[in-house]
Amino acid sequence: MKPFKSHKGLIATLDRSNVDTDQIIPKQFLKSIARTGFGEALFYDWRYLPDKKPNPDFVLNAPRFKGASILVARNNFGCGSSREHAVWAIQQYGFHAVIAPWVERGETKIPAFADIFRNNAGKNALLTIELSESEVEEIFQMVERFPGLEATVNLEHQRVTLHLAEEISFHFDMDPAVKDRLINGLDDIGLTLKKDAEIRAFESRHTAQL
Repeated sequence: MKPFKSHKGLIATLDRSNVDTDQIIPKQFLKSIARTGFGEALFYDWRYLPDKKPNPDFVLNAPRFKGASILVARNNFGCGSSREHAVWAIQQYGFHAVIAPWVERGETKIPAFADIFRNNAGKNALLTIELSESEVEEIFQMVERFPGLEATVNLEHQRVTLHLAEEISFHFDMDPAVKDRLINGLDDIGLTLKKDAEIRAFESRHTAQL
């Protein structure tokens, strides 16, 4: 897969929590055996009216978000079923990174992303960034105040920077193994091939019958 080190792009905001994978890519689009063509179906039930015309009330259809490549949403993004198509749809629409907050409610910590979605994203070079609730709220406010706001997500330095007159930056944590995978463009096959010498040595010591 393509390495991910840094990306600069327009921010789009989706002010919803608990966006599940059936909302990201509805089940009727999962019949394809190819890994292409899912971008048009992203958020299909929200993006389109019953006559299949764009829904003017859905935020991502707003002209100011055309060409956005960084998506900011609320907590528990990607919950629901384990469909990998959700990640493909987000990428094929044009997003390179998704930012969401972890939220504390009493003694409960609600994650920014559902586990399976986050794992699928890491295997497909979609960067998922978890920030605090207050940091994400600040991004929402800045996007509202400054139409056309762009940001840079830098994986090497684990930083999101909003390109305002006075730039604002947020640090994010990242699992070292996932960071290495993304920076070096290693999918599961690529990770296996890093052990190519050991695999060949093992095979040379064992007969085909075994």
